[in-house]
Amino acid sequence: MEKFKSLRKVNIQVPDTGRNNDDDVVDTPEAKEESGIRFKSSQNNVTEDQEPFMGVKVRRRASLHRDYQGDYLDVPSQPYLMKILEKQGDRQVLFADKVLKFTGSGKMKRRILLITDFAIYIVDPETDALKRRIALAAVDKLCLSELNDNFFAIIIPTEYDVLMASTRKTEIVTMLVEATKSTSEYELEVLFSNR
Repeated sequence: MEKFKSLRKVNIQVPDTGRNNDDDVVDTPEAKEESGIRFKSSQNNVTEDQEPFMGVKVRRRASLHRDYQGDYLDVPSQPYLMKILEKQGDRQVLFADKVLKFTGSGKMKRRILLITDFAIYIVDPETDALKRRIALAAVDKLCLSELNDNFFAIIIPTEYDVLMASTRKTEIVTMLVEATKSTSEYELEVLFSNR
């Protein structure tokens, strides 16, 4: 009967140190190995340039100091993506990566997200077809939760909104804000809400 027991059970052992105050916890690699628990360290010397969501959003450790690459798909070597961009008149790709798009009924679809200096492209990787082109001028705001999740919504008042998930959400938001700022006179609004 032992082979039929669930293998998904996780036992977490919290060492009893006799302390009730977690403010004294030291975040060293040795302390992590001994306790098996990761504590969130506070970094008071971080500037807003280094931390775009400082104080508003909970962040994962891996996303704090990540180098931005921009094009994770090597778009120039993908002829179908270059054909889509050339047909629309765009050449400069600021960001390209695979994302999950959520439909109105809650289904997940794999998509390729391309951000250029003029538009956002959503491409179906299975059929190599352009599913949607959103002009940056049409984007009203971006909505993110205050949690450390991968979800973000692009709000477009003249069309339907887009809900997506990506592990590179911080880079996507930064690229959209910078692209909007460079091509138009307004700054894209970024809202944080758990609703």
